[in-house]
Amino acid sequence: MTQFDHEAFWSARYRDAGEDYLFGTAPNRFLAEQEALFQPGMQVLSVADGEGRNSVWLAELGCSVTATEISAVALAKAQKLAHGRHVSVDFVQADLLSWNWPQTTYDAIVGIFIQFVGPKERDSLFAAMKQALKPGGVLLLQGYTPKQLEYRTGGPSAVENLYTGELLRQAFDTWEIVLLKEHEAEISEGRAHVGRSALIDLVVRKPTGR
Repeated sequence: MTQFDHEAFWSARYRDAGEDYLFGTAPNRFLAEQEALFQPGMQVLSVADGEGRNSVWLAELGCSVTATEISAVALAKAQKLAHGRHVSVDFVQADLLSWNWPQTTYDAIVGIFIQFVGPKERDSLFAAMKQALKPGGVLLLQGYTPKQLEYRTGGPSAVENLYTGELLRQAFDTWEIVLLKEHEAEISEGRAHVGRSALIDLVVRKPTGR
């Protein structure tokens, strides 16, 4: 997809939700379970942040949060959510595959259900995320495994976009794996992620000195 097509696709989905939030306003459960990793003042990046549910929660923890999102409609809703919850987030409209990523800037980077790219683009996206982290910083990902195609309760229909434990171990083979877990769970995130889901959680730490 071009940036225009991608932005139009997601903006249409967010617009169709009306005043509701497509994925809800509560933080992703996996992210919330990792609350102990976040401290006030940390520089945190939430990529493909959608309507702000995760970035706003991180800001409520006292983190200094930047959130990227391609959809202008989603960003407007995210701004409204942040205002209503009395926090400030630096919202940036960006296509992650062409964005000028900051270098060694963030203490933590969060990617929740960002499986909109195939293997080639995923390698580039992961490389950019790695470079944007400070040495010793943490990267958190949650996504779907191929078994999700049986459930069809959210996520992409292309199996090559989905994660396996082996794929993530290889992608971060020189990093410390803090958590890597494949599991199934009932989730309820707005209208878009509802029901039994095949999930994978990852927390990795960038080596110091890099």
